[in-house]
Amino acid sequence: MAKRSVKRRHAQSGADVQEFHREDRRQRNLQVLEGGWHPANDGPRESSFVKTVRPKSEGQSQLMEAIDSHALVLALGPAGTGKTYLAIAKAVEALEAGKVGRIVLSRPAVEAGESLGFLPGAMEDKLAPYLRPLYDALTDRLSAKRLKALIAEGLIEIAPVGFMRGRTLNNAFVVIDEAQNCTYGQIKMLLTRLGWHSTMVVTGDPAQTDLLPDLSGLGVVAEKLERVSNIAVVRLGEQDIVRHPLVASMLGVL
Repeated sequence: MAKRSVKRRHAQSGADVQEFHREDRRQRNLQVLEGGWHPANDGPRESSFVKTVRPKSEGQSQLMEAIDSHALVLALGPAGTGKTYLAIAKAVEALEAGKVGRIVLSRPAVEAGESLGFLPGAMEDKLAPYLRPLYDALTDRLSAKRLKALIAEGLIEIAPVGFMRGRTLNNAFVVIDEAQNCTYGQIKMLLTRLGWHSTMVVTGDPAQTDLLPDLSGLGVVAEKLERVSNIAVVRLGEQDIVRHPLVASMLGVL
C-alpha cells in the first residue's frame, strides 16, 4: 500500500513539473507589445529578446537612418534617449553582416563627480568600472559567452580615450560614448582616427558633463560639424526618452 502511495505521488509530481515547463515555454514566447512596457500597467513585465532593434521615436529613427547613410554621426541628447544602445546595436548588426571587420568602443575614464581613488588589478580591472555601460549594452545584444569570445578574438575592442592617439581605424565600426566628458582636443583627436570603410558614432549629452565648466568640447564640435555636408549631427530631445516617463519630467525641470 505504501509503495502505491509513493508511486502515485511521484507520478503527480512529474505531471506538475511537465505543466511548469509548458507554462514556462508559453511565457518565453510572449512578445513585447507595440509601444513597449509602461510602468503604470498592472502585472509583471514580460518580454523576450528582440533581434531587430526598431526606433521608438522620430528622433531615434533619424539617428538610425543617419548611421546607415553617413560615415560620421554625432548623436546629442539627454539621458535615456537610446544614443549608446542604438549605436552599439548598429555596430553589432554591421559586424554580424560582414560590413566591418571589428568594433571599437571608447569612453573617457572620468568619474561622475567623485574620485574612486586607487583601483587594484591589471589595466583591464582598473578600467572595468568606467567601461561597464558598454559591456551592458553589448551583453544585451550578444550573449555573455559570445561577447567574451569576440573580445578574445579581437573582433570587439573596448578602450579608454587616452589609448586612441596615433591609431588609424580601418574597416571598423567605432563608437565614442560619453563624449561630453572629452575636451575639444580629445574629440578632435578621436574624430581624426576614422579610416577607410569605417563608421564612427559619437554620443553624448552636453548638458551632463562631469568636466569643469567650459572644458567639454562636444557642443562646440557639433556646432562646427553641422556645416559639413557629409557629417550627420542628430539632436535628440525629451520626446525621444524611452526610460521611465519620470525621467523626461525631471529633465524638464532640473
